[in-house]
Amino acid sequence: MSTDTLINHRAGSTSSATTGRLVGLDLARGLAVLGMFAAHVGPVQGENGPIGLAAQFAHGRASALFALLAGVALTLISGRSPRVGREGRQAAARIAVRALILLAVGSVLTAMKAPVDVILAYYGLYFLLALPLRRLAAGPLAVAALIWALVGPQLSFVLRSGLDARDWTGQLTALDPIAHFTGGEGLLALLLTGSYPALTWMPFVLAGMALGRLGLTDARVHSRLAATGAVLICLGYGGSWLACRFVSAPVGTDWLNGPEDGTVDIADPAGLFTAAPHSGTTFEIFGALGVALIIVVGCTALLAWRPSAGTRLPVAPVAAVGALSLSAYVGHIVLMEALGGDDLPGSPALLLAAFSALAMALAWLWTRRFRRGPLEAVLHRATLLARFVR
Repeated sequence: MSTDTLINHRAGSTSSATTGRLVGLDLARGLAVLGMFAAHVGPVQGENGPIGLAAQFAHGRASALFALLAGVALTLISGRSPRVGREGRQAAARIAVRALILLAVGSVLTAMKAPVDVILAYYGLYFLLALPLRRLAAGPLAVAALIWALVGPQLSFVLRSGLDARDWTGQLTALDPIAHFTGGEGLLALLLTGSYPALTWMPFVLAGMALGRLGLTDARVHSRLAATGAVLICLGYGGSWLACRFVSAPVGTDWLNGPEDGTVDIADPAGLFTAAPHSGTTFEIFGALGVALIIVVGCTALLAWRPSAGTRLPVAPVAAVGALSLSAYVGHIVLMEALGGDDLPGSPALLLAAFSALAMALAWLWTRRFRRGPLEAVLHRATLLARFVR
């Protein structure tokens, strides 16, 4: 989500280099939002030629980019050099308030039977889980992200297998008030069994927190991050291709087509070798994280090299969507529901173009007049409660 810090540059309160970094992050976030539009209303692979391929590329990777940038936002709230004392406690309170609001908004949208798998409640949980780690430096955060990516998917498989064997999933869900409210998506889903479970998605958030600790206006940092992203892509997608070709070939596992429900089917352990979007495997985490890193590096490097690009086409409207990411995300879900939910009318390619153009136009016009988006303003006012923390 766009933080207050990401808005302040519009008031001229930051240096040129910092402004470029912040607008670059807004640009990356805007691309993530538009990528989720593509995944939700765009054509499928094999349809509409290049547009279908672009929409397929966004599938899974846009939400991973969004989660990475959530981690960056956490660092911006906590301070690049983590705040301590009263300021540190107030920063933690702001994060906790944001988390609870996102958890509530996401649960409401889910309870309303939104036509997509809503990520906001998961975001709220990510924020809460990341709170104890907010003071770590970039190195330990990166190591934590790596270890979590290596262990999390396998641990998820083992835990879900154990729950299924003992028939505990239904019993735990029945005792969960959030699951009762949303119609099934409670804490167990948010942690383990849902579309974006924390056990397999926290590496993106931790990597984003590490990223936020770095100097994203430094060309040397850009080069190292781009190289890291390329290595992760090779490990993720290349490793999955090799594993599926030589290890799981007898059972026919496809390295880019597999489970897309957020987790690997416990009846198919070979699914742990796929890198398919939303499969929740180590290979998918590495590949999607590598793509996300390169996009963030590209956006921040562009704005560091040419800050004036942030006020011009085509960057400005996309960055505006990123600055209003919460409003844009919720707005597109409401619009999808108003247009018929899963049975949206018209050509997917034209529908995607219409959604994207409308979001960019409205966001750009809004940011010409207001500092914060409508939902961002509500979130900001709620976090003012943190001032009372001593």
